[in-house]
Amino acid sequence: MFPPQGPHSVDKLCVRGRSGRHPHTAPTPRSGPRKAPHRGGCPHHLGDFLSVSASVSARRLVAAALAAGAVVSAVALPASAADRRPERAKVEISAVQYDSPGRDDRTNRSLNKEWVELTNTTRQSVNLDGWTLEDESGRTYTFDGYRLAGRATVRIHTGEGRDTRTDLYQDRRSYVWNNDHDTATLSNHRGRVIDEESWGYDRHHGGGSRH
Repeated sequence: MFPPQGPHSVDKLCVRGRSGRHPHTAPTPRSGPRKAPHRGGCPHHLGDFLSVSASVSARRLVAAALAAGAVVSAVALPASAADRRPERAKVEISAVQYDSPGRDDRTNRSLNKEWVELTNTTRQSVNLDGWTLEDESGRTYTFDGYRLAGRATVRIHTGEGRDTRTDLYQDRRSYVWNNDHDTATLSNHRGRVIDEESWGYDRHHGGGSRH
């Protein structure tokens, strides 16, 4: 049980009651002479109480608005940013057949069995115009106006032929890729290396034989 308050005790904060009266104002009797309020009543005026109450309510509203804004920022912004962010294009050397099957008779048929395969690993098409495919000796094939579709693969054959969506031809009359060791390097139109594929490389032997 709380100790009784003396006639001059005053609360630190005045809170408005449900009845609408000032909490430290004595209720008005239904009959009889009206009693004067005790001198030790609440020292605050009604205007002061309203000002404090309005200030507290305003601070609560501002805090609630800031909290709601933080939640929206944390949830909505990353999703919208992810929607606007394009999928990064990537083309890689997926396979190399550097030793054409059968006899190395340098026929066009044999030359076209030597090839390098490129794959677009994304769903977006990639413009390969100006890109290059090069071996260690500097033999270079340059893509001309070719666009690789998303999730698609193209083979670059050594010999002569008619270019299609899935097959391109270097139109050479001799083999390009070294059988014992070599490196196929794919670069974009700015000369930046995109991917490389090496095979049979022996550090102890600097040379190598071709077909």
